[in-house]
Amino acid sequence: MYGALLIGALRARWPQAGLKFFGVGGDRMRAVGCDIIVDARELSVVGILEILSHLPGIWASFQRLIAEADRRKPDLAVVIDAPAFNWRVAREMKRRGVPVVYYVCPQFWAWRQRRVRLLRKYVDRALVIFPFEEGFFRARGVSAEFVGHPLGELRRPSGSREDYALKHSLDHSKPWIALMPGSRIKEVRMNLPGMLGSAALLDGGFEFLLPVAPTLDRAVAEDLLRGLSGERRRRIHLVDEALPALAHARAGVIASGTATVEAAMMETPFVMVYRVNPLTYRVGRSLVKVPYFAMVNLIAGEQVVAELVQDDFTGERVRAELNKIIPSGHQREKMLAQMRRVKTLLRGGDNSSLPPIERAAQSIADLMDRHSTQQLGLQGH
Repeated sequence: MYGALLIGALRARWPQAGLKFFGVGGDRMRAVGCDIIVDARELSVVGILEILSHLPGIWASFQRLIAEADRRKPDLAVVIDAPAFNWRVAREMKRRGVPVVYYVCPQFWAWRQRRVRLLRKYVDRALVIFPFEEGFFRARGVSAEFVGHPLGELRRPSGSREDYALKHSLDHSKPWIALMPGSRIKEVRMNLPGMLGSAALLDGGFEFLLPVAPTLDRAVAEDLLRGLSGERRRRIHLVDEALPALAHARAGVIASGTATVEAAMMETPFVMVYRVNPLTYRVGRSLVKVPYFAMVNLIAGEQVVAELVQDDFTGERVRAELNKIIPSGHQREKMLAQMRRVKTLLRGGDNSSLPPIERAAQSIADLMDRHSTQQLGLQGH
């Protein structure tokens, strides 16, 4: 998603340049003309232990990408998130004299802080999307620039609640709860059963929206819903897009990740949940150095939304937290006010002159211009 936005912004900045893009991505990048060498779904693995069985395939994808880079000889490499894969891509590009931009940097401030040296060594510029990251990386010798979050300019989708209800066979007189278990199969299998358990504990006055991420096969969600009784199943509605579901929902139960930021941008109160393999959790929790899991809480520097992780993620706990934020009142209004403050921070503050994605494109353009000038100077010398 971020790659597609960036491609659009770079093309808008240089309409006559005939820019060409290739690399790792999915349907959105493909739709804007990027030549996809490795489908992002090949790399969609969550968990320290889970990744081991996928290593041969991931290694083959990596080799295929580097071979294509050797053939095409790119002028610039932009790596986005996915640190286990992308720092190795950055290393190989740096060895070949290709300048590297890291967009959406690894969360080394949360764990494995010593790995910041990888950015310092292999990355020419780090474009960070959270306001607290710039100081962290700069203090450790990384050329970092806060450009704002690419979701900072999200607007509510058009269309009325009544039209949405008609499209998805919903009762528009009832409040809707968005259930968002994640964008990877493993996440969905770990998180959706608990979400469905909490839905079962809420009375029949609610209906539930379950957006199916574009990285998932719809059959995965349908398979997990198959065991529900008739009435419980009828209350769960599979939908295609997350943003309209969030925009029209009264509240949400959302797995930790980008969807929590999207919910904040839509000003939809929610409960954050997450569950992973128990051993993965024990290993990972001992390494994490931050007080919160939810990005909304980290950005705000305080608890905006409840976090129910691992053993705390139960149907009863989720129901209890939802009952605090679904009714109108102080707790709901306080969360909405905090979300609005987070939205301002994500955009880069009140004084930012350009949308975040355009600021990222501008920084990349500046780096390319500087690199081209240096190359000309070397040739002249």
